[in-house]
Amino acid sequence: MVTYQSEEVWAALGDRTRRAVLLRLAEGPMAVGELAADLPVSRPAVSQHLKVLKDAGLVAERAVGARRIYRLDEVGVAALRDQLDTFWARALSGYQDLVGQLPEEKS
Repeated sequence: MVTYQSEEVWAALGDRTRRAVLLRLAEGPMAVGELAADLPVSRPAVSQHLKVLKDAGLVAERAVGARRIYRLDEVGVAALRDQLDTFWARALSGYQDLVGQLPEEKS
């Protein structure tokens, strides 16, 4: 089992094609050929992108006969969501603190 690695996840998400692959997999599990059909890259390139996403813990695969079916890895996606939730909570808290320190406007 691959574990969630924060740095690898952010590096993986930095690529537009990998983000497109994730969005397609959010619709449901798919084989490489299905993913490549809707992307402007070759099947081998999609396979390479899937490997990066799998290594980052965002994608899982299972064998069905000779094919590999890819899906989002729920654990990795949940960890990413937790990290984003923490980031936004801190950002909003900091903004609230800043607004609370501003002098009141006199009418």
